Amino acid sequence: MVSPVRSLWQAMSAQRRLLGLAALLGAIASLSAVALLGTSGWLISTAAEMPPVLTLTVAAVMVRFLALSRAIFRYGERLVGHDAAFRGLTGLRVTVYTNLERLAPTGLAAFGRGDLLTRLVADVDAALDLPLRVVLPWVQAVLVAGVTVVFLGWLLPVTGIAIGVLAVFALAATPWIVARTARGAEQRMAPAKAEMSSAVVRALDATPEITAFGATAAATARVHRLDDGLTALIARESFALGLGGGIGILVQGAAVTAALVLAIPAVIDGRIAPVWLAVVALLPLALFDVLAGLPASALAYQRLRGSAVRIREVETAPSPVVEPAEPVALPDEFTGLELVDLSARWIAEAAAIDGINLRVLPGSRVAIVGPSGSGKSTLASVLMGFLPYSGSLRLSGVQVRDADGDALRQQVGMLSQQAHIFDTSIADNVRLGDPDATDDAVAAALGQAQLREWVTSLPHGAETTVGSFGVAVSGGERQRIALARLLLARRPVVILDEPTEHLDGPTADALAATMSAALQDATVLLITHRLIGLEGVDRIVELQGGRIVAQGSHDDLLALGGWYAQQWRLESERADMSVLVPSLPIGRGVPRP
Repeated sequence: MVSPVRSLWQAMSAQRRLLGLAALLGAIASLSAVALLGTSGWLISTAAEMPPVLTLTVAAVMVRFLALSRAIFRYGERLVGHDAAFRGLTGLRVTVYTNLERLAPTGLAAFGRGDLLTRLVADVDAALDLPLRVVLPWVQAVLVAGVTVVFLGWLLPVTGIAIGVLAVFALAATPWIVARTARGAEQRMAPAKAEMSSAVVRALDATPEITAFGATAAATARVHRLDDGLTALIARESFALGLGGGIGILVQGAAVTAALVLAIPAVIDGRIAPVWLAVVALLPLALFDVLAGLPASALAYQRLRGSAVRIREVETAPSPVVEPAEPVALPDEFTGLELVDLSARWIAEAAAIDGINLRVLPGSRVAIVGPSGSGKSTLASVLMGFLPYSGSLRLSGVQVRDADGDALRQQVGMLSQQAHIFDTSIADNVRLGDPDATDDAVAAALGQAQLREWVTSLPHGAETTVGSFGVAVSGGERQRIALARLLLARRPVVILDEPTEHLDGPTADALAATMSAALQDATVLLITHRLIGLEGVDRIVELQGGRIVAQGSHDDLLALGGWYAQQWRLESERADMSVLVPSLPIGRGVPRP
């Protein structure tokens, strides 16, 4: 199996030519810096002998040229390298998002919201270090070290050998020591950041509940504890980086000292001219300045490994539903829905629905009822293509497992009890149903959802921002915005999964009436706990323990005298009491005992 880091590098394969050019430009810039210091040393040493001025002209021009080339080529390396890295990062982010979309929605249960955010943003951003802080610095360091050692070997072989040994130590041993020191901290860094992010997101999402139940101190203490752990990892990283810097300075000092110790006798013996002594001393100084960045590169690699593993987990996570290699096209016209011996289960659980047989004709209205845990929402997930199944499920004559998931959801839409409202304008939330919809089409959908007057009364109309999760609007308005989105999508089959569950009685009744009128041309499957108002549907299907135990009209199920009849009577009594209580004379002149 390809290692996680190598898979990240393969994901950037399209940019390797640009990265190669960036490496070449960076190597030239680093060589220019080394040559600049060496040439300056030769120029100063030669000038001390007071030769004719023309003797120094070439060296002086070379100093100016190398100074300019160092800056120009470094700028070119930054420009080309970052362009290539960001292009590769864009492709990688799209790949990760595609994998997350493949898992959505049921497969994302294994990841927390904060964890997903960290994987999609921080972990992917960490991949930017691979070309910029790992590959390019190492390639440049090897090239510069090789050229410098070859030159010193040509000038004085024994010096070249000594500097070559120390360069190998700086290239291999020092980064290894740094990486070894910080390996545990760096590999735990990405998971620790993800856990920290998850804790903060959960605390922010649940702030009202945490405050109401007096759990603020506990939630804050958890965040502080995670922050302290993350700070400790960062301190360990800083210690390793400082250790690498200290070793680098020692090696650099040893290289300069060794060069002088070996070159001075050579100058005395006449093996090299005295002017080359400064060159021999300054070239190692410049070379090890280039190699000084390798400890940070080693830390970046260790940090990258942790992020790469987390990205690989997203890529290799099993998808609940496997898309067919050659999907069967769905007919444009909906001709019916047929379930035969349909069964489905969640991961590592018993069957949530088992042996379901049902036929839904075009234009019909079918209510799916039953106690909590009877399999109603599981059935909705199967119909939306979110959950695998056994048995047969045909939409317009095509087996759903053989159809493309996106094509399926172009024909089947769903309004859930907690439809997501984005932190953007009302119009943008509605336009999600049809991104190409005109303003008039959005306004028409809002009108069908009975939001026209409310939207008109707002200061900015349909461009009013509703806040995260629709926090700036009421529950009924959130559901109506989601309904307008569904209406704009114009799906022939609509699943309403407890759309009025968290609303008060009058608001729920008003929304139910709105949905009934707006969806009169669609085939509707209504999943609900509320039995009041189901008298007008074509058929009611009662689920118990994942199986259909009864189906028929409202009168048919009342006549059976089972769960439906009992629950309907209880709801009717509660509804009667809710009407009766306001009319009682309690608190209006009645003496208290």
